[in-house]
Amino acid sequence: MKTYLVTGGAGFIGSNFIHYMLKKYSDIKIINYDKLTYAGNLENLKSISKNPNYIFIQGDICNRKKLQQLFQKYDIDYVINFAAESHVDRSIRDPEVFVKTNVLGTVALLDTAKNAWIVQNGFKQGKKYLQVSTDEVYGSLGSEGYFTEKTPLDSHSPYSSSKASADLMVKAYFDTYKMPVNITRCSNNYGPYQFLEKLIPLVINNCLNKMHIPVYGDGLNIRDWLYVEDHCKAIDMVIHSGPCGEVYNIGGHNERTNIQIVKTIISYIHDNVDSSVGERLIKYVEDRKGHDRRYGIDPTKIKDKLGWYPETKFEDGIVKTIKWYLGNKDWMNNVTSGDYKKYYEKMYKDK
Repeated sequence: MKTYLVTGGAGFIGSNFIHYMLKKYSDIKIINYDKLTYAGNLENLKSISKNPNYIFIQGDICNRKKLQQLFQKYDIDYVINFAAESHVDRSIRDPEVFVKTNVLGTVALLDTAKNAWIVQNGFKQGKKYLQVSTDEVYGSLGSEGYFTEKTPLDSHSPYSSSKASADLMVKAYFDTYKMPVNITRCSNNYGPYQFLEKLIPLVINNCLNKMHIPVYGDGLNIRDWLYVEDHCKAIDMVIHSGPCGEVYNIGGHNERTNIQIVKTIISYIHDNVDSSVGERLIKYVEDRKGHDRRYGIDPTKIKDKLGWYPETKFEDGIVKTIKWYLGNKDWMNNVTSGDYKKYYEKMYKDK
């Protein structure tokens, strides 16, 4: 039975990954190690909390002592590091927190895994560390072209710079120690369990509650959208089939402007839920500092080398996502009762 240490597993992508893996495999053990900050929510994993192959441990990836105890107690085969501060707006307000978690935490996790796995002639067989990163490390694109794995890192925000720094540390552990690692860089994910300060769930929630929907600048910033389950499938493939040291871009070829996303959600809710919801809820606000104009990923490498492809068309995925939030209003209310309202008011009420 292989043992997976999933850090940040109570967050959006991490919890979806745990659900995906436990549904696909019956002969694995998953240890979910999460600090449970604002974006971590054990409600995301309530349905599998009693699964004998699942263990939750609350902890910080910066806590080396606790990490060492974890590796001593369990024979961990794979580390998948989702743990990260991830919201750009928060990084602009408080960069140091992002450096601590995303850079120093990654180094602590890498170092602990290295010390547990290293043997006289290299590393124990069957071990691997996978760093879940972002396309934002590449910076911004013009109107044409795509990010490839060879695109130079050119991060702009404190968030993306902290992720780029972490990626370089992962690369250093491969180059220096020959540690078995991979890095995946994904485009914008969407789907169930996403924290409500992110664009798609924010729009859904604000439509349902007749709140203003803040849109940065002219709303024409472009992102490449990837349904979260497709991302989970890609990570699974890289863990088991990706040669050590390789980087893989994971994208959906679903580019949309932010305002297109907003209007698509408004239109669906207007037509299917509440006809009083309309585009008058849109409120254009001052643009984000250093706001990258366009992201677009070329996933050719992972398609050609590992056989992965995004199975979910955006037109289908966005409807599935909206329906999930509509069917899980208790989950939404649980999230919005705390940090979200404070965050929303702080970020947008004066803009």
